[in-house]
Amino acid sequence: MPLQEKYIKRCLELAQLGKGHVSPNPMVGAVLVHQDRIIGEGWHKLYGEAHAEVNCIESVSEEDKHLIPDSTMYVSLEPCAHHGKTPPCANRIVTEGIKKVVACNDDPFAEVDGKGMQILKANSVEAITKILDAEGKWVNRRFFCFHQNKRPYIILKWAQSADGIFAPYGNRRYQLTNKASSILVHKWRTEEAAIMVGTNTALADNPQLTSRHWKGKNPLRIVIDRSLILPTNLNLFDGSVNTWVINDQKEEQGNNLRYVKLEFGDSLLDSLMKKLHESNIQSIIIEGGTKLLNSFIEKGLWDEARVFTAEEKLIHGLPAPSLTKASKAFETDIETDLLQVYINNNSRYPYVQGMEL
Repeated sequence: MPLQEKYIKRCLELAQLGKGHVSPNPMVGAVLVHQDRIIGEGWHKLYGEAHAEVNCIESVSEEDKHLIPDSTMYVSLEPCAHHGKTPPCANRIVTEGIKKVVACNDDPFAEVDGKGMQILKANSVEAITKILDAEGKWVNRRFFCFHQNKRPYIILKWAQSADGIFAPYGNRRYQLTNKASSILVHKWRTEEAAIMVGTNTALADNPQLTSRHWKGKNPLRIVIDRSLILPTNLNLFDGSVNTWVINDQKEEQGNNLRYVKLEFGDSLLDSLMKKLHESNIQSIIIEGGTKLLNSFIEKGLWDEARVFTAEEKLIHGLPAPSLTKASKAFETDIETDLLQVYINNNSRYPYVQGMEL
């Protein structure tokens, strides 16, 4: 493996340590290399705190600090060029006297978008980009989708029986997957900004839509309730987590509960994605039911689908959604369940073999 790819790969590994903690910022990792020896490593650990490049520089030991100007900085995303929660990283690199920077991806955020590399080049820093570009875009696919497509990254998720049944008839809760799969789903919830269900799922399952079985933040809960028929004693209305109710009756803000009024019809999902974009929500998991999942599939409005198939057969019940224009990325066993991950064929951020979710 070429040296540049070797160190960028390490940057991507470090970047993912920030998953679930840095949104709406991207996940970024950085390494500082002197004569093929890593003298510093860092990643963006928490939104609002120091970026990867700063953490990398500050990790260098006292005895190695004199080597910084003669080292190469490898970073998984173009160094930022604007004052946000923290000062521009490009300026810090220049101040440290680093002469060469190798980046995985250009930053699609309008406040950066090439300006970081321009600052470096204007100060005689050799700046190289697009090393393992596809791998970097996969790691930060939520960030890229949000800024380039102007909507959240959309993940469809459901479980089905071995014979393709989504749920038994009768509008009742039924657990198909095993405990390990359920815990994994809660982990996923800590990694995404929002989670959504439809009216029937809210009534039948009375879900909490929290990450209570995994340490981390809870996503924004969203429920479709056009005519406001859902009883207020459901778990979704317990006030414990920020929750949106999408309806066509009223616009109202309360304690951790917001009623969002939208026009229902063919444009509903597009309007909702626009509203989420305006609210800086970078990603969303669609958890069901079948009507809601199929509405996203029919519009082609999805990026990734995660499908669990259990060992059990149900024979009779609601058929599981059927993906169209999809490519299987990979599959793996979660104890007795089979997890298959699919990518929309029209995605600008295809899966790269060997990469993590």
